[in-house]
Amino acid sequence: MHYNGAMSDLVTPELDTLATPVAWLGAESRLIHCNAAFARWLGVGQRRLLGFRLDELDAESGRLTALLSRLTMSGEPLRVHRARLAFPGGAEHFADLWLAREDSGATRLEAHPREEFPGEDPAATLPAALSAALKGLAHEIRNPLAGMKGAAQLLGRRVDNDDARELVGLIASEVDRLAGLVDQLLHPSPPRAFAPTNIHSVLERVRQLADAEAAWSVKLVRDYDPSLPDIEGDGDRLTQALWNLVRNALESGAGTVSLRTRAEHHVMIGDTPHRLAVRIEIVDDGRGVPEDLAERIFLPLVSGRAEGTGLGLPLTQQVAREHGGSLSYRSRSGHTVFTLRLPVPLGDEVDDDE
Repeated sequence: MHYNGAMSDLVTPELDTLATPVAWLGAESRLIHCNAAFARWLGVGQRRLLGFRLDELDAESGRLTALLSRLTMSGEPLRVHRARLAFPGGAEHFADLWLAREDSGATRLEAHPREEFPGEDPAATLPAALSAALKGLAHEIRNPLAGMKGAAQLLGRRVDNDDARELVGLIASEVDRLAGLVDQLLHPSPPRAFAPTNIHSVLERVRQLADAEAAWSVKLVRDYDPSLPDIEGDGDRLTQALWNLVRNALESGAGTVSLRTRAEHHVMIGDTPHRLAVRIEIVDDGRGVPEDLAERIFLPLVSGRAEGTGLGLPLTQQVAREHGGSLSYRSRSGHTVFTLRLPVPLGDEVDDDE
């Protein structure tokens, strides 16, 4: 099977030499081209792969073929979590995949390889050394947190105006939230049961945190859809996730950061369809995501700042997954949008004609 157009229209030299495995599918979902990284990932030569159908490489009994049929010509990528591919007779390989229809009519398949850990989600597992380091850090900060809470309680008895009381309350609530995170690191336990959560209450808490950051003079714009229903979630975890995004925006040199919410009907999150989802966007006019980090921005320990830890975005992505949602972004200098999509429980969905 051969592609009936010029390969130069399909593949740029940059993509062909990219370290990320990329392949292109033509008619009958047959492989018409792949870069060297894709061939190395599957452990086979590039020429041998050409002509194979996707269902012949799919190690999950047709899952990818079924998902591929859902793509439209819009080019909107489809995210596939924990896919398994294998060259016939070879070992299985695991990856998160992006599938997108291109203007040429071909389908681009981009693989982000991952290790598989039986019995647990590898996306939720940090390397053992990093986990041990985090636990050590958690142990060391318990006493300072206790001191901060005591100081906040004493200060709360002395302030005599509403603005000061609000700030003291913010300090106390954040100390409690951090103490909970520390306890979770030291004594892992099952996640808390989700409860009805108003996403605007979460965003208002994040806005308070941003307002309290005296180091920045940034305009915060609220653009909320007041008709949104509650979602099922963990308010503290969502606060941490969205605060990570807003803080990144603040640190990018932004002059304006917008907090935007909208409803999305009939949306795909990963490979699961939902009648209704809440879309939260953090929009800023800062420097944007560095081009050399664009493909690795959600990996642990990857940061565009020398003083950055590289843990904020991976943890935010994990919170999105915990809630059955997704995290994505688009960025150029002067305009960056991080989008968090969260499904709305079936019973709370609103009919399209309402």
